[in-house]
Amino acid sequence: MSRQIVLDTETTGLSAETGDRVIELGCVELLNRKLTGKNLHIYFNPERDSHEDALRVHGISNEFLRDKPKFAEMADEILEYLQGAELIIHNAAFDIGFLNKEFQLCGLKPVKAYVENVIDTLAMAKEMFPGKRNSLDALCDRLDVDNSGRTLHGALLDAELLADVYINMTRGQDALLIADDDTKAEQGSAVRVAAVDLSRLKLQVISASDDEVAAHEDVLNQLDKSSGGKTIWRISSEGEKAVT
Repeated sequence: MSRQIVLDTETTGLSAETGDRVIELGCVELLNRKLTGKNLHIYFNPERDSHEDALRVHGISNEFLRDKPKFAEMADEILEYLQGAELIIHNAAFDIGFLNKEFQLCGLKPVKAYVENVIDTLAMAKEMFPGKRNSLDALCDRLDVDNSGRTLHGALLDAELLADVYINMTRGQDALLIADDDTKAEQGSAVRVAAVDLSRLKLQVISASDDEVAAHEDVLNQLDKSSGGKTIWRISSEGEKAVT
């Protein structure tokens, strides 16, 4: 069973190395690409004030954070939640850098020592949409993800939006997998299929019309364009032409 955690943080500023801290952690769990509702959302007392620029981004006041737990108090719960999962993060280097610093202050190992893998959706987006804006808002607009409620950055809301963005960006990867009967599979139940003699069955072949062929070719061209000319069928066809 594939367990993924879509993760986002808000911080007091831009540099963990110069003392900025995590003030909010938002995590959304996916099992086999489906939201489970088992989320993790924590505010932290960073023991320092946020920079004015950061305040304008996340809107989380210093006063609001005064009575929140310190990161070290929640570290065990965070590790238990993340343990063994694949993390999905937009601009992963930023969030991982801050979490590594928080873990270091707690005497813990870096994040990657506890998780299976880290996927950076910003790197994915740059490869899929070269030359275009690939902020979370831009991807929401491009992939028809409703971000109308996002007036300020918030870790949990951004993680929820990123989960939708990631699923849309990778849609089709599991199209040939049938995963609707997971419960029976886990219990070891066998599915019995009656034998059918197909030797005498004659199938009617209906050829596509010229309009349907043209529409299909148009879809292939759009897919090829969005991939930067890297689709397998185009590469293969060009190779065959070169050989002949």
